[in-house]
Amino acid sequence: MTIHQTIKVAVDAVVFGYRNQALHLLLIQRKLEPYQGGWALPGGFVLDNESLEAAVHRELSEETNVTINYLEQLYTFGQPNRDPRFRTVAVAYYALVKPEAFAIAASTDADDVRWFDVRDLPDLAFDHAEIIQHALQRLRGKLRYEPVGFGLLSEKFLFSDFEKLYATILDKPIDRRNFRKKVLSFGLLTELNEKRSDGKGRPANLFQFNEDQYFKMKERGFYFEL
Repeated sequence: MTIHQTIKVAVDAVVFGYRNQALHLLLIQRKLEPYQGGWALPGGFVLDNESLEAAVHRELSEETNVTINYLEQLYTFGQPNRDPRFRTVAVAYYALVKPEAFAIAASTDADDVRWFDVRDLPDLAFDHAEIIQHALQRLRGKLRYEPVGFGLLSEKFLFSDFEKLYATILDKPIDRRNFRKKVLSFGLLTELNEKRSDGKGRPANLFQFNEDQYFKMKERGFYFEL
């Protein structure tokens, strides 16, 4: 039996950032049909001579001016009607970044690029709302077994900043006393001789995540769990 396929392969990038005590998502405004003028995840079609990873890095750079060292593959989306033009299978990736590290700029087939609060997203093109929900579920799950939250904070931070980050991403309150006790028990935070106020109370000591210590402990079988 002869099989004839006309399936196209695309990549999409779900890029999360944390700012103003809220989780944000990087979106582009489409320049072309379909969904011209609508908001969507950065992404596009994979060229014949490139890998999936090269394609998602290229699309991010071209459409948003964002360069990310590490993107994690999320899921493959392949419903037959997900693209009104033709059958398209999309491989989605996600990443966590610090928004202040980038000067975002739209180019190629994007008219605009912006950070949106995940609690207030615009209507989205294609099945990108579904892709984002998958990414949020993955992020919330991963927060509990890997210290990825530290990658969203400044190099030096108040412990209250870390608490707010977790409560924001998990979208529920946390037991502050038990949370602080457990996190500090891991021995992954260095308390600094520097203080800062969160604007409400007396200045408190800043902390710093000890990444080298984490990887050494992980090699010895340490398991991060919150």
